[in-house]
Amino acid sequence: MAQDGATAAGTNEPAGWQTIVTDWSSDKQTFRVPWGKAMMWIFLLSDTFIFTCFLTGYMNVRVSTAVPWPNPSEVFGLNVFGVSVPLLLIGIMTFDLITSSGTMALAVNYGYRRDRGRAAALMFITAAFGAIFVGMQAFEWSKLIIEEGVRPWTNPMGASQFGASFFMITGFHGLHVSAGVVYLSIVAMKVLRGDYEKRGYEIVEIAGLYWHFVDLVWVFIFAFFYLW
Repeated sequence: MAQDGATAAGTNEPAGWQTIVTDWSSDKQTFRVPWGKAMMWIFLLSDTFIFTCFLTGYMNVRVSTAVPWPNPSEVFGLNVFGVSVPLLLIGIMTFDLITSSGTMALAVNYGYRRDRGRAAALMFITAAFGAIFVGMQAFEWSKLIIEEGVRPWTNPMGASQFGASFFMITGFHGLHVSAGVVYLSIVAMKVLRGDYEKRGYEIVEIAGLYWHFVDLVWVFIFAFFYLW
């Protein structure tokens, strides 16, 4: 027997687009995703657009400038016992952030096991890795500014756009890492205090999403700015 087109066969539920409209206009949760996690994904998506614009602008400046671009291996090298080691500090910084992603993943795992002691400890360790990264970045900046004389508006080693690109991109990322250190520390303290015992430890995974994003962005910055 033919059914009314507005209802699904054998039920009184609206069919097709009417089902979607009904769900979205009611108090029913349309997608089985917690709001905190959904909002974090939206934030990270918007942040992805910003970093993409920065890196795209950097590539455009890099290929269009007529003035020679400084060699990153020489600019970011460190002298160890009288020997210049290319990208040594940058390599350590990259290893530091990649390691922090591992400790953050473990924190999420222990969070879902409701082992708040280990989850909080691993989040504090992750935040410490982030603080070390920011400290090394501050050393890198001071070396370029004081020893090399690089500024956002000038660069004695070549193209003047180098300083503007470097300070803008790494500074914006460093700001994200610094905010992440504060964020992880606050969440870790609340986890350790037992504030999420009733609600669950989904907040640890949400914090982990942010931290993994920051680490992934650094991989792209490392590839585009330091290796190219």
